[in-house]
Amino acid sequence: MIKRRCIGCNEIKNSQDMIKITKNYKNGEILINPDKFHFGRSIYICKCENCINTAFKKDRVSRNLKKNLEKEEKENIRSVLNAMVVVQH
Repeated sequence: MIKRRCIGCNEIKNSQDMIKITKNYKNGEILINPDKFHFGRSIYICKCENCINTAFKKDRVSRNLKKNLEKEEKENIRSVLNAMVVVQH
């Protein structure tokens, strides 16, 4: 079991129970829950609305991916993440 830290709540959890967001190292494309063949800078967020809101409110997504995200890009990512919400935290 691989443990990762959520950028929303800062808790360490099993990576399989979280959403992985990766910035592809070749083209800078943002991928949500990529397969194992995509390499780059990655962050993890719990599948809960509070963690997603905190990560975007404090701009942790952009900062940890080291990429300036446009407002539209942030909204697209956020809408995909909100569709993946499983539990209230």
